[in-house]
Amino acid sequence: MSTEQREDTDKGAEHRHWFRRNPALNMTYRIGVGVVGGLVLVAGVLMIPYPGPGWLVVFAGLAILATEFEWAGRVLRFAKRYYDAWVAWLRRQNLLVKGLVLAGTGLVVILTCWLLGVFALVGGWFGLEWTWLQSPIFGSRG
Repeated sequence: MSTEQREDTDKGAEHRHWFRRNPALNMTYRIGVGVVGGLVLVAGVLMIPYPGPGWLVVFAGLAILATEFEWAGRVLRFAKRYYDAWVAWLRRQNLLVKGLVLAGTGLVVILTCWLLGVFALVGGWFGLEWTWLQSPIFGSRG
């Protein structure tokens, strides 16, 4: 089913018919959806290893994109299926495996905070100027 056919069958797609009449408006609308959905998707991907709604934001970004792009709908269904499979697999594992996954996630968070210089910044608030707190990417602040 094409995007136009799908939208004609959807209730609430009345506003899209108005945009479709004018090719320039249609292209502008699609670009806007692509930019907003892409930004939400990238933000979600960046949030995945951190505590919070990372996967929820990824799914929201894909859902925004899926309103205009058929490929995004396929990716959204694929991502949901594999996310659900991962969660189900993790629930079946013993406490050691769950702890290792938690430790790996924590390691990713600590490593990215160090690489971005968060430890040096916070350490500076407390007068701690230890060299090992400095980011290897951004170097020393002085």
